[in-house]
Amino acid sequence: MLITDVISEYIFDCEIRKFSPKTIKGYRNNLNYLAKYLDGYDITKIEDIKTIHLKSFFKHISDGGRKESYMNGLLKTFRVFFKYALSEEYISVNPCLKVPWAKETMPLIVTFTDAEVKRMIYAFKETDYMEMRNKAIICMLIDTGIRNYELCCLPMEALRENVINIMGKGKKERQVAQSPFLSKVMLKYMRMRCRYFEHKNIPDNLFLSRTGNMLTVEAVERIVKTACERANVRQTIRCSPHTCRHYFAQCQIRNGMDVYSLSRIMGHSNINITQRYLNSMQDNDIVEKSVKTSPLMNL
Repeated sequence: MLITDVISEYIFDCEIRKFSPKTIKGYRNNLNYLAKYLDGYDITKIEDIKTIHLKSFFKHISDGGRKESYMNGLLKTFRVFFKYALSEEYISVNPCLKVPWAKETMPLIVTFTDAEVKRMIYAFKETDYMEMRNKAIICMLIDTGIRNYELCCLPMEALRENVINIMGKGKKERQVAQSPFLSKVMLKYMRMRCRYFEHKNIPDNLFLSRTGNMLTVEAVERIVKTACERANVRQTIRCSPHTCRHYFAQCQIRNGMDVYSLSRIMGHSNINITQRYLNSMQDNDIVEKSVKTSPLMNL
């Protein structure tokens, strides 16, 4: 069976299983990348793909300077794809099983300083809907550690009295606290939102565009970059919603939250992912934290 036909069928299966549009797009791009490479060697049928062909593909992208994390992302896609092909009996052996994972380096996670975050919060005024919305988005990212796509999809009913219900990856729901500071900002935002879209037919999403449509991840990225520019954030820091998530995680650890609780709040599937934030903390942060837990001081 043609590789391209199996890819189309698998993508259709992902759509039926209600995978997120972002996940489906990534799977489609990764699989088409592999199909194009194999086509260059006249391999067009899925049953002709061997482990050596996949290893050759990964050597090709490694020689091209791609990072190990990118290679492992591709391998993750290929594994579930060939598992599907095996279950449909298009192949008799999964050629991916003997392809090893690339050994990833674990760089330190560098994020915003407290002073930069304060300036980012007040980078937007409360003068109109767009400014108030942008301020609320920055506060939401900083105070909940929510992912960009999760924020875009957040419905109105997700806001409760003191918690926020977030639908995360894999349709896994979790709750995060809504602090008094964030609650106050959201009250102001909700008042402006109601006035701005009064008598207009709008979707149920909490954060909307100027014209009343659901926000895109690109729009949220632009909002964070604008906040960074206005707040004079260091040029060496990546100004993105995910950096806000990094800040949230490291701040929670500095303030005393254990890694297991943080892992649940952030919606991580594996505690090893959360452990990276602890490993990235600066030595002076660890020393300062150890003073508060000093055996003698607590006797």
